[in-house]
Amino acid sequence: MITLYGIKNCDTVKKARKWLENNGVDYQFHDFREDGMGDVPLKVWLDAFGWQEVLNRRSTSWRALSDKQKDAMDNNSALTLALETPTLIKRPVTTAGDTTRFGFKEKEFAELTGQPN
Repeated sequence: MITLYGIKNCDTVKKARKWLENNGVDYQFHDFREDGMGDVPLKVWLDAFGWQEVLNRRSTSWRALSDKQKDAMDNNSALTLALETPTLIKRPVTTAGDTTRFGFKEKEFAELTGQPN
């Protein structure tokens, strides 16, 4: 089963959801805001990929951080900040079995779901 994590009003999440639906792919959607962060494997993602891959450093939320926070960023501080401000997480996050992807690229989604490119 594919789980798509994100925020429903995020444009990239909307594109990913539309792609999945247009390709007949069943998935579960977990909205960081509506469903909360309790069941989100954020620490697992940070341990496996590092904060540089998990956090969206082009986001408004990232730009709102102080230079001191950005300079001192590590996996532990990323965990704390992302739990408080989920919009820091690169979206969408897609999991399928042992595979996790950040962001939306049609080619990666096709590979992940076994759909033709």
